[in-house]
Amino acid sequence: MTTTRIAVVGAGYIGRAHIEAARQSETCSLSAIVDPVPASGQLAADFGVPLYATIDELLAKDRPDGVVIATPNHLHVAHALQCIAAGLPMLLEKPIAPTVPEAESLVRAADEAGARILIGHHRAHSPIMAKACQVIQSGVLGRLVTVTGSALFLKPDHYFADSPWRSQPGAGPVLLNMIHEVHNMRMLCGEIASVQAFASNQVRQFAVEDTVAINLRFANGVLGTFMLSDTAASARSWEQTSQENKAYPTYEDEDCYLVAGTNGSLAIPTMRLKTYPRPADRSWWKPFEVGVVGMVREDPIKRQMEHFGALVRGEADPLVSALDGLQNLRVTEAIVAAAKSGSTVEL
Repeated sequence: MTTTRIAVVGAGYIGRAHIEAARQSETCSLSAIVDPVPASGQLAADFGVPLYATIDELLAKDRPDGVVIATPNHLHVAHALQCIAAGLPMLLEKPIAPTVPEAESLVRAADEAGARILIGHHRAHSPIMAKACQVIQSGVLGRLVTVTGSALFLKPDHYFADSPWRSQPGAGPVLLNMIHEVHNMRMLCGEIASVQAFASNQVRQFAVEDTVAINLRFANGVLGTFMLSDTAASARSWEQTSQENKAYPTYEDEDCYLVAGTNGSLAIPTMRLKTYPRPADRSWWKPFEVGVVGMVREDPIKRQMEHFGALVRGEADPLVSALDGLQNLRVTEAIVAAAKSGSTVEL
C-alpha cells in the first residue's frame, strides 16, 4: 500500500509528537524533517529520513504530499503562505497566527488559492469530546444553561528557560493553552458571543499572564466560566484528566468541564451523567438518575494524523478549518483585551 508522505516542519515538542504520529500511521509515512537546528540531524538519522534546513530546500529536493507546520507561533503565517504558494496541503499547528489581522490575511490567501488546511486543535479529534458532543446534541441534558471549565496546571521553570519566547508577548497560557479550551467550548456549547476576564502575572512576573479568570456568553444564551493558570498546582486540566497523553500523570476522579442543562449535567472527561428520569417532575428535591456514559480513549494526535492524510488525499474536509482557527484566535484575543480593559468584549 502506498502511504501519504508527510514532512514535519519544526522538530520541537509538538513537532516530535507529529513525527511519531506519522511514523506509527497505517496510511501516512514520515518523509522528511525540516528544522534549521543542526541537532535535529540526529533525530532525522534515527528515523531514517532526510533533514532540510528550510521549506524551500525541502520543496527543491523532496516534495512531500503534505506538510505539518509545527514551528514557533510567529513563523506560522510565513511558513503557511509558502505552502499555499506551493500548493501543498498542510496541518498548521495552533494558533493559526500570532494576531487576528495576520490570521484574517492568511484565511483570505487560503480561500483564494483553494488551499487544504487543517488547524492543529488536536482535541477536536478526541473520541471523548466526540462522545460528549453526542450526549449534548441528544437533548438528554435538556436546554443548555451553563458550562464551567478549568485548565489549572504547573509548568516547570525549564519549560520557559528552554524556549524563552514562551514568556514573551505572543505566547502566554491564553494563546498557548486557552485556545485549545476555546475550541472545546465552541464544540460543546456553540459560538462565543462575548467575554469578560481578569488576568494576573504576579507569580511568574513574565511579560505575559500566568493566571486568568474568564466569563463567557455564548450566542445561544449559555453562560460559562473558566479558570486558567500555568502556575497552579492542580490536576484539573485536560491533560491530567483525559488520560489521552501518557506523558502526563492522570487522575481518574477529576474533571475539567461540567456542562449543565435544564434536565441534567455531564462531567467531562469522566463522563459522569446526572439526569432527571422524569423531565416533567424536575426539582432539586428530586434524585438524579446517575450513570457513566460509555466511551473509548485514543490518542487524538494519532487520529488527527489519519484525518490529515485523508484531507491530503482529498477524501475528507478539515474537521478544524482555517476559519475555525481564526475564530478561536478571535476569542483568545478578546479574552486578552477584556483583561486589559476591564470591560466586556463583544465578538
